[in-house]
Amino acid sequence: MKKTRKKTRKDLVTLSDCSTAEIQSWFDLALKIKGERKAGKTHRHLAGKNLAMIFQKPSTRTRVSFEMGMRQLGGHGMYLSGNDMQLGRGETIADTARVLSRYVDGIMARVFAHSDIEALAKYAAVPVINGLSDYSHPCQGLADYLTVLEHKGKLKGLTLAYVGDGNNVAHSLMFGGAKLGVNVVCVVPKGYEPDAKVLAQSSDDARKNRARIEVTNELSGVLGADVIYTDVWASMGQEKEHEERVRIFKPYQVNAALMAMTGKSDTLFMHCLPAHRGEEVTDEVVDSADSVVFDQAENRLHAQKAVLVSLMAD
Repeated sequence: MKKTRKKTRKDLVTLSDCSTAEIQSWFDLALKIKGERKAGKTHRHLAGKNLAMIFQKPSTRTRVSFEMGMRQLGGHGMYLSGNDMQLGRGETIADTARVLSRYVDGIMARVFAHSDIEALAKYAAVPVINGLSDYSHPCQGLADYLTVLEHKGKLKGLTLAYVGDGNNVAHSLMFGGAKLGVNVVCVVPKGYEPDAKVLAQSSDDARKNRARIEVTNELSGVLGADVIYTDVWASMGQEKEHEERVRIFKPYQVNAALMAMTGKSDTLFMHCLPAHRGEEVTDEVVDSADSVVFDQAENRLHAQKAVLVSLMAD
């Protein structure tokens, strides 16, 4: 039986926990592995390693990217649905973390409550990766900034305008931008601003990297943006609010007029997908030459492979 060891490697819970150098090292590794893979090289960094993948929330991109990432690195990803795990119901999260640590080399969890991720990280003896929580989506943030880096050739000094709901994706863009020297402006309706603690923490980190994090209710916040980013107006679990949110968020739709407001001809459009076309973004924008949404989706695979190798390889 595998013995539980004292955890010596870190987890990926939020990007605010990571150093700038660490994030940049993941980008370097992701681009190296991506290039080698496209050139036909086989990777065995995680041969014999197993990743438990816990899903309270279903997801196409998260499941496929982690499962294929582990396979392409020579390891194995094991899917565990919310019904399989019953996290915190019947068995405590602490006990679940301790048990899984006897079986696998890493845990990825996509959950509702961020406290579930924190508990898994606290009690697991193996690395824990946040695949999404109601507070943070660090893997998406890494893929996003990796994509911007590929298209713009740099990150520091750029401005990203996030338009829509101040949700977990917005939080990770704020945390990541602050670490990487990217100015992040959240353009949101009143009452839907990002968490005040996220704003305070990311603003403090941004100052150290000569960047700024701002929140505004005014569409003019997109002026000068190198990137426009949006997300669905009603996330999973908010379906009952959908009709009301559509009414409130309609002025914040990303369309050709809003893209033109940046004053730049090379502003990228980004979305973490799936997109509700005709709501938060129009077909004209999401299918335009400025849209890099499918590059983002692909880079979930490459960014996560870099994290997996960093946290799980011997």
